[in-house]
Amino acid sequence: MAAVLQIPQNTTRVVIATRESRLAMWQARHVKALLEARLGWQVELLGMTTLGDQILDRSLSKVGGKGLFVKELEVALAEGRADLAVHSLKDVPMDLPDGFSLACVLEREDPHDALVSNQFSSLDGLPQGAVVGTSSLRRLVLLKSLRPDLDIQPLRGNLDTRLRKLDEGRYHAIVLAAAGLKRLGLESRIRQTFSPADMLPAAGQGALGIEVRTDRADLIGALATLAHQPTWLAVTAERTVSRAMGGSCSMPLAAFVTAVGGALQLNAAWGEPVTAEALPGSAQAQPVPLVRARQTAVVGSFAEAEALGEAVAAELRAGGAVWTQNAPAA
Repeated sequence: MAAVLQIPQNTTRVVIATRESRLAMWQARHVKALLEARLGWQVELLGMTTLGDQILDRSLSKVGGKGLFVKELEVALAEGRADLAVHSLKDVPMDLPDGFSLACVLEREDPHDALVSNQFSSLDGLPQGAVVGTSSLRRLVLLKSLRPDLDIQPLRGNLDTRLRKLDEGRYHAIVLAAAGLKRLGLESRIRQTFSPADMLPAAGQGALGIEVRTDRADLIGALATLAHQPTWLAVTAERTVSRAMGGSCSMPLAAFVTAVGGALQLNAAWGEPVTAEALPGSAQAQPVPLVRARQTAVVGSFAEAEALGEAVAAELRAGGAVWTQNAPAA
């Protein structure tokens, strides 16, 4: 007779709310494994389809931003159907709704952008007027600053859907986050990993955050042991730039921290999507001008990380960066 698994009475049982895409499930299972190994918890997953997963015919900036990927998960937390939610941090709004908070941020995976193509090995190798897929305003303006001749076309859907559309021949290349490809064992699809000098990453890119209800002090205290403080401070500075510039994670904004000695250097770039879309897809098109900002500071607390982000946002605004909510998206 098979032995019956006896679960100690004091074992913490938690439910993780997660989107049902393959990447989101990988992320949730990763956190599940950490909770079981480090805290001894019993963990279940609650897969959900969010509004952001359902609306694929319009850009996120036109239908409510990336917050559409987290709202249903927050409802599950509020109703007690789940105890925590795992998010790709670049999809999380800068300000969470009242009653919710980030309990911790895990160590960052590769934060860079990656070019994926079945025909070409680099951005420079793409032919004039090549069709490149992305629905990120940030990637739109950065790509147009490097290659104004490119024809940037919308690309929505989960990672597998985007790769399928590329394989069907709809694009010469697409741009994706390297972290997602690596997490799913698809690193071989990467033809070029962009340096931050060329394609500055989005705020929080490559990092995972765990969201809980603010009143769950029991979870917040326990989950703090999983936090990777250097990552958390870095993404706090990055996300503060976004918050100061208007609070949307669908802005034409890049913000990325690197360690320089004992300090953090925060670089940011801002482009005008209207200008980018107005450019013809020809070799004669002029690169999209970018507003850039950079500040370096010793950061040992969240307050200091936020001060660094505020300083960079002020520099961007001084350079002419202004967020227009009705700006068109790629």
